[in-house]
Amino acid sequence: MKRLMFTLVCAATAAVAGAQQVGGGAITLKVPKNAGAVTFSHDSHVAGAGLKCPACHTKLFINQAKHVGETMATMQQGRSCGACHDGKTAFGVADRAACANCHAPAERR
Repeated sequence: MKRLMFTLVCAATAAVAGAQQVGGGAITLKVPKNAGAVTFSHDSHVAGAGLKCPACHTKLFINQAKHVGETMATMQQGRSCGACHDGKTAFGVADRAACANCHAPAERR
């Protein structure tokens, strides 16, 4: 019964996610206009970095409301992307040389 409930919850979550794929796909995040668009790539994190889904779900990103309103300052405090992008586990969110890793350059905005 628990397995059936888990399967149903997963299916419902996938249906709500719409075009987002489980284990893949890209998500465009809302950022201030002057910051440059950010597109989160599941592929680069799952296939590229070798992460498994539980590394972020359900600890950091339970649902869309969980990370709404995050700023560079809150990420530097270890929230959201900053939990791993701390300069040790992965490049840091405070590393100015790494901005283009996440933010689109001005000519691509």
